[in-house]
Amino acid sequence: MSAGNFDFLHGSWRISHRTLKERLTGCQEWEAFESTMRCWPILGGAANMDEGYFPSRGFCGMTIRLYDKDADTWSLFWIDSRFARIEPPVTGRFADGVGTFLGPDTHNGIPVVCRYLWSDITADSVRWAQALSADDGATWETNWVMEMTRAEETS
Repeated sequence: MSAGNFDFLHGSWRISHRTLKERLTGCQEWEAFESTMRCWPILGGAANMDEGYFPSRGFCGMTIRLYDKDADTWSLFWIDSRFARIEPPVTGRFADGVGTFLGPDTHNGIPVVCRYLWSDITADSVRWAQALSADDGATWETNWVMEMTRAEETS
């Protein structure tokens, strides 16, 4: 584990998204859309941040990722232009090529656990999936999947 775990993400990306139309209702209907994102290191490499553009959804979002060397964990904070707040972090680490990050959240007023999984990491692609659990992690519903492909850098 190190502050370099997210170095694979630095640069520009094209992203294909799939999101459930409704969360935690048993919905099986997915929506698809595209976005772009750029990620760069900050704080001397002890953190990084990205900014994503979701034109068909009418918002921008960003993630700040901070590495805690004492705890040997990463905390990921989501910020979105539609709301004036930083979401509670998900915290975790990489093991065997997969990053697993968990944190408390709410959905429609119901306490849930949120999970991010980073997997299938190569130099030019990566998969991210978000899931929610309303039963403290006994079961999970994946509600958002991003298939990311490296894009050419633009200035």
